[in-house]
Amino acid sequence: MAAKTDEAALGYEQARDELIEVVRRLEAGGTTLEESLALWERGEELAKVCRRWLEGARARLDAALAGPESDEGDAEND
Repeated sequence: MAAKTDEAALGYEQARDELIEVVRRLEAGGTTLEESLALWERGEELAKVCRRWLEGARARLDAALAGPESDEGDAEND
C-alpha cells in the first residue's frame, strides 16, 4: 500500500525523470531478468502517474477554455 501513497505524492516532473532513468537503465542492459522485470513494472507505474497528471492538466485546460463561453451565457440569462 505504501507504493500507492508514493505514486500519489509524485509530481509529474519527478515521475517523468524517474521514468527516463528506468528507460535508460533498461536500454543499457546488463541487468538480470528479475531486475529488468522490476524496472519494467516500475516504469509502468510511473507512466500511469504521468498519464494521470496529463489527463488532469487536459481537463483543467478544457475547463478553462470552456469557462468564458459558459460564463457569458450565464451573464446573458441574468
